[in-house]
Amino acid sequence: MAKKEVTKPISLDPRGGRPRDKCVTYIEGIDRILNGGIPIGNITLLAGTVGSGKTTLAMEFLINGAKAGETCCYISVTEPSSKMLSNLQTYGFFDDALVKEGKLNIFDLTVINDRLGVERLDGTYTSKDMEALLGAFEDIVDELGVTRLVIDSITAVCYQLPDKGSIRNFIFRLSQFLSTFGCTTMLISETVVDSNVQTYSIFGVEEAVADGVVLMGNIIRQGDLLRSLQVVKMRGTKHSRARHLIELTPIGLAVVPLLKWGQDGGQSFT
Repeated sequence: MAKKEVTKPISLDPRGGRPRDKCVTYIEGIDRILNGGIPIGNITLLAGTVGSGKTTLAMEFLINGAKAGETCCYISVTEPSSKMLSNLQTYGFFDDALVKEGKLNIFDLTVINDRLGVERLDGTYTSKDMEALLGAFEDIVDELGVTRLVIDSITAVCYQLPDKGSIRNFIFRLSQFLSTFGCTTMLISETVVDSNVQTYSIFGVEEAVADGVVLMGNIIRQGDLLRSLQVVKMRGTKHSRARHLIELTPIGLAVVPLLKWGQDGGQSFT
């Protein structure tokens, strides 16, 4: 299928129809932290440990975009799409109509494998496998006109690549075509707790190639385990680097500055 010719990514603000250069998340507090949103076409590494709220933030980012009229896509590398669809029913901000109307698309690796004409990609990816996987991602973005994409998780993909050079090349190539299509992307990255070194990925390569890094973690404060968020870097926009607390509510994430919860400190787990 012939690729659509793309000249310059343009996104319209659904509230006024004016062209903008930021992908607005519509998540309370985050757009303020990012000075209006994520620069269009950026790849952001959403890094954190299990239970830190990465998938919830990523899904709200997609759902809010779909409600604003954008075409959004979630690709699960580790779980069947049916499980994610089931989990979405617990979110008060989710609307089934977004899926039915094709504004929110949820795929898993079985869809990718069908596009590649194989039963499954297993074991370490060869160069040919990597090219095929990139091609499948590109076809999905191109054919559907996707403007917001989440890959959950990039860690699972990286585990299948033979070395750090291949990981760097894969993410760089991914970034190239997504930027060309004006697709703003979140790559979910699993991290491990290390009291001596702050990490943003398992392999230490992903954060160097990504345009942005958002670190999510947990803080123990007065016996409570609180979720936290911090923008480590974001190319193309000024942003706060302060740590914020996040609360997962039935209607979405709420983000507040850490100082509003007191200044007694706390033990951090990211």
